[in-house]
Amino acid sequence: MQDVVISREKLVIPTYAHAPAEKAPMFFELRNNQGTRGNLYPYPMIDKLSDTLVDREYDSIRLENEYIRVVVLPELGGRVYEGYDKAGGYHFVYKNNVIKPALIGLCGAWVSGGI
Repeated sequence: MQDVVISREKLVIPTYAHAPAEKAPMFFELRNNQGTRGNLYPYPMIDKLSDTLVDREYDSIRLENEYIRVVVLPELGGRVYEGYDKAGGYHFVYKNNVIKPALIGLCGAWVSGGI
């Protein structure tokens, strides 16, 4: 039986950037988003995205044994970026090859995939 290995490494992932969050929280309530109200205060809003694709380096934490590999990206809120079953040869967590935020989250930019 192989030991569990935890390692930290840099991953380069093509990424579409977004503008910095608004400095002042928004107070309006007329915004509907995915069935929710637009009460954002006190959270900052990110509502400007870029169409420019750049290679960005992310810190990653890899947890691995002889059966599975799990990769977590702390810079994306601790998102589980990859879950791979080595024995079966398949990803059990969807792995995006590109990070592309969309304006579908309550506070604007949100990235799909992972957990």
